[in-house]
Amino acid sequence: MSLQQCWVWRHQRAFAPTICRPQPERVPTYVTLQPKPFVNGVLEQRQQQPGQQLVCRAAAGEVGPSKRGKRSGKQAQQQQQHQHAASDEWSHMDAESEDMDDEEENFLAPYMDAVVKVYCVHTEPNYSLPWQRKRQENSTSTAFMVEGPKGERWLLTNAHSVDYHTQIKVKRRGDDQKFLARVLALGVDCDMALLTVDDDAFWEGVEPLEFGPLPKLQDTVAVVGYPIGGDTISVTVGVVSRIEVTEYTHGSLDLLGVQIDAAINGGNSGGPVFNRRGQCVGIAFQGLSGSDVENVGYVIPTPVVNHFLTDYLANGKFTGFPALGVQWQRMESDALKQAYKMRSGQKGVLIRRVNPTSAAAQQLRADDVLMSFDGQEIASDGTVPFRWASQRSTCRSAWLGIHMQAIRAFPCCMAHKYTGTPRL
Repeated sequence: MSLQQCWVWRHQRAFAPTICRPQPERVPTYVTLQPKPFVNGVLEQRQQQPGQQLVCRAAAGEVGPSKRGKRSGKQAQQQQQHQHAASDEWSHMDAESEDMDDEEENFLAPYMDAVVKVYCVHTEPNYSLPWQRKRQENSTSTAFMVEGPKGERWLLTNAHSVDYHTQIKVKRRGDDQKFLARVLALGVDCDMALLTVDDDAFWEGVEPLEFGPLPKLQDTVAVVGYPIGGDTISVTVGVVSRIEVTEYTHGSLDLLGVQIDAAINGGNSGGPVFNRRGQCVGIAFQGLSGSDVENVGYVIPTPVVNHFLTDYLANGKFTGFPALGVQWQRMESDALKQAYKMRSGQKGVLIRRVNPTSAAAQQLRADDVLMSFDGQEIASDGTVPFRWASQRSTCRSAWLGIHMQAIRAFPCCMAHKYTGTPRL
């Protein structure tokens, strides 16, 4: 007599096969099932003995003979207990998952209302035909609300999001009304723009975001914005992968940047990047794409943002990042060091040329060896201590680090000036 086996899979748990066979008319026979996982995915069968029934022994991973009577009743009771335990386990896991989702949603919900969607109409100039412009183009991006020191109401976004703008409109989350915005300052070098909305109804019931410190490696961050692929707000989570001087594509200038592995797509530009405390630690502005690249996005850190805002408050506009005005060379060769009579252990960079119209022309000249800046030792490869020498930041262009322990770089030193002082 042939037996038929019916397999059942549920919740990634394999139930033992159900044995179905014709039953005699006089003597009824019952089959007991015990839902246990298989051993090595193999289920063996043994010959059925007269007066016995087939039961599943999941602990051994096989089907063997068992006696009728109390043992079958005990196995049925164990089966029910196991089913109840499995059901309670899945219910508990579902409840924990729901609690985690609610916690994440409650964490970001108070800050999402300050993130708005930007609708811009661009009209680029036609350099071949200067008397006319190119065709209009539409784009969408992200901005977020911040507050000035005197209660000013601002919107921060990227410069490339509103570059060559003809009209800018913004829309709050969950609202269908678009408000007209105007540009207060545009920083092409740092790819940042400052906007405002004159309509008071736009600012009602929303708390502006607060800036946080420069993040550290492996810190968890969340990027919020309105990227392509949908109309509603989007949240991507990642960690800080790298902190170093990065090339800003829009301004063709090297400034401090933060690399993260969270997805940054078209439309995320200008969106805030949050840390675990709900503070804004940067602005998403560009990503690296290619067949050999995955999950490489870049964020404008808060020190660069603070310089942009401080410069606007001091001058009423953004005046840019000054350059040191020198060309320098690494001194990694021992022969080069000996040629300039440097002692063993001394480090620095060689000044090759000084711009005669720069402020550095009054202090530096060609063939000088610059060994330190602001008390920070300059290595022979042009790097300086970063965060108490825990890292070293490579500087390939000129921007000035502000007076704080987190940013020290050469020749990045001169591109971030003190915007509140009359000097420089």
